[in-house]
Amino acid sequence: MKAIEAVKQKYVEPGKQPALIRDFALEAIDYVKKNDLVTVPAEAEETWRMEMMSPERQLVAPFFLGGETILVAYPTDGMTHEQKMMSLRGNNPHFARAVTHHELIPGHHLQQFMNRRYRPYRSAFRTPFWGEGWALYWEFILWDRGFVKTPEEKIGALFWRSHRAARIIFSLNFHLEKWTPEQCVDLLVNRVGHERENALAEVRRSFSGDYGPLYQMAYMMGGLQFYALHRELVGGRKMTDSAFHDAILREGSIPVELVRAILTKQKISADHRASWRYYDLPK
Repeated sequence: MKAIEAVKQKYVEPGKQPALIRDFALEAIDYVKKNDLVTVPAEAEETWRMEMMSPERQLVAPFFLGGETILVAYPTDGMTHEQKMMSLRGNNPHFARAVTHHELIPGHHLQQFMNRRYRPYRSAFRTPFWGEGWALYWEFILWDRGFVKTPEEKIGALFWRSHRAARIIFSLNFHLEKWTPEQCVDLLVNRVGHERENALAEVRRSFSGDYGPLYQMAYMMGGLQFYALHRELVGGRKMTDSAFHDAILREGSIPVELVRAILTKQKISADHRASWRYYDLPK
């Protein structure tokens, strides 16, 4: 927690965040292209945009949202001084770096770009385990490859990993009527290291009614599914990184077990039930 607090003090001054996010976006695009990790169409690389969020929007989205347009949270003149400082600390460069590639390329922007061009009819089967899982999976892969280098960058990446785990705990406890929203906020502040205003916004977002009970669980669980599939097919030398990632994007947003069935050429019966055990605990 002391390391998190130290990292949160390294924020850039107001007005400098857009340039920072632009540089992070270009860094991630350059990295995946140079290392032949996934195909980045020229149109996808050129057409993403950036907008700054209003104070009202930041009440439910204290960090970033993304896709073709990355929405950036940072202080505005409509905030109190305390709210401004919490936004500065909670969106410091080392937290923001992982969120940028999560939202743009190779994350949500790239997957949405491909979804509109390959098998769009599968959107009826869209699942957050595929959508959010894909973006979070890249945080795992880029960590493994050494993209996250400095101690500060590692703290920023691990902050998000603990945040995704905490989302499972507080969202399920809330929906099972075991926890109050206040208990959910306290978990994010005391165990993850959130600024309180940002924790309040996270809880508001989770329980606004826009997300199903399993949505917050889908980040970590979907990411672990893709991570296990990568280990099976790329780690097993059955596919290259680029072939693996391109194939996933061209199959559309369907349950990851069905992506696996397609890539491993399994025959699926009409009465198929999920059976893939993608996360084996150490024996």
